[in-house]
Amino acid sequence: MSTEKRYDPADATLKFVSRRDDITLDDDPDILRAEMSCGHAVTPNSLTAWCRSLLDQGQYKFLCPALKEGTLQKCGAVWTYQEVRKLAVLSSEEQQHFEEFVALLAAAEYCEYKSCPGCKSYVERTDLTNLNVHCTICTAEMGKSYEFCWQCLNPWEGPGPRSDRCDNDGCTNKELELLLKCPTTSLPETEVSDCPSIRACPTCGQFVEHNKEGCKNIICSRCQVEFCFACLEITAVCLQTSSHYARCSKGVAPRQISMPSWNRR
Repeated sequence: MSTEKRYDPADATLKFVSRRDDITLDDDPDILRAEMSCGHAVTPNSLTAWCRSLLDQGQYKFLCPALKEGTLQKCGAVWTYQEVRKLAVLSSEEQQHFEEFVALLAAAEYCEYKSCPGCKSYVERTDLTNLNVHCTICTAEMGKSYEFCWQCLNPWEGPGPRSDRCDNDGCTNKELELLLKCPTTSLPETEVSDCPSIRACPTCGQFVEHNKEGCKNIICSRCQVEFCFACLEITAVCLQTSSHYARCSKGVAPRQISMPSWNRR
């Protein structure tokens, strides 16, 4: 059972405000609220709950969800972990949980790992456009170059490098098949209908699904880029001719027939 957390009124390092909580919109006058670096007010409990929800969604960057004054645009300011730890009054157990998840999610953003079919050790793929992957451990043990296919996870057959498939029977892109065959969905709070229920992030290729709540835009858990689930444009581009809850001017983008490759640079 969670314990209700409170700020210490004598803490001179915090800026206390009498405004309502910008995350929960609660305005209980008996609850002390502090101001984040972006200027929005929080309590330890609302901040903890929001940041936990981000981690649960696979996001390790803590973004302010409050609306900018007088607009429907989210603040989106990035809070450092150090700021969150202090203003959320994280316990030692919560700190351990947050730090472990942040480390795991950050590693997943910058690295792609799979188990080598030969030695079963984890191998990183540095070239995201090449399915031909070299395992240094197997190469050293066998005394000859060992390469495997990132897609079918069998020893490599045929010429390389390749971005579509190797020459093993049945080497097909299961992820692409899922994009092509997934059912369609509608987003009840928007004008979007008959939209593929699974999308590959147009920036990095990460698979995402919409929870059918809120606006049509979604933040990718890997690259942290926000894009429109319907038209697949980056949110800033989509909003030039549409709005968060309105039909996209380009309509619903068709099913993706190729996987975006992420250039982290």
